[in-house]
Amino acid sequence: MKTINMTIRRMLVLCCLVCGVLVTAKAQWNARNLSLVIDWQVNAPFSTDFADKISGWGMNYELKYNVTPRWNLGVFASFHTNHQYVERQTLPISSTESLTTDQQRSAFQVPFGVVANYNLYNGKHLEPYVGIKAGTMYARNTTYYGINGLYDKAWGAYLSPEIGFNIYPCKSKNWGFHVAGYYGYATNKTYTLTSDINGQNNAGFRVGVIF
Repeated sequence: MKTINMTIRRMLVLCCLVCGVLVTAKAQWNARNLSLVIDWQVNAPFSTDFADKISGWGMNYELKYNVTPRWNLGVFASFHTNHQYVERQTLPISSTESLTTDQQRSAFQVPFGVVANYNLYNGKHLEPYVGIKAGTMYARNTTYYGINGLYDKAWGAYLSPEIGFNIYPCKSKNWGFHVAGYYGYATNKTYTLTSDINGQNNAGFRVGVIF
C-alpha cells in the first residue's frame, strides 16, 4: 500500500508539472488558434490478464494549434495506473520450485507524442471530431508479493484513434468542455511474475476542459 501511495503522489506531481508547462506555453504564444486540453481519464486494459481492472487514475494533456478551420495539430502527454489484487495461489516458478502468495499488480503507462484532429462540424457550441495520437509509451508493470516485489519496464511505439466533441457554452469559444472515447495500442514487451506481456491494448474515455 505504501508503494501504491507513492505512485499516486508521483502521478499528482507529474500532473502539476505538465499543467504548468502547458499553461506557460499557451500564455507565451497568446494565440487565439492555440487550445489547451486537460482531461481526467478512465482506462481499461484488455487482451492481457495483468492489472486489467478499469481505473480512473489517469490524466491527459493536449496542446493544439488550428492549422485550418477543421484541422488541429499538436502534442499530447498522458499517464495512467491500473491495479489488480490476486488472491493467494501457488505459482510454478520452475520445474522444481513453486511460490504460494497473493499478489498486488500495478501497471503504469506514460504515452506521449503528436496529435491530429479533424472537426466533423464547426458549430457555435458543439464541435464533434475524429483524431489520432502517435508517439511512444513508457510502461512499468510491477507485481508485489509478501514483502517482495518484481517489476519490468520498457519503451514501445504508441498509436491511439479517438472520437469526441468539444462543447462551448459561450459563442466566443474561449473555454469549454471536452469529452472523448479512445482506443490505444502500444508495442511494449514486459516480463512479470506469472506471464510475459507482448503489446498492450487499452480503451477508455476522457472528460475535461478546453481553453
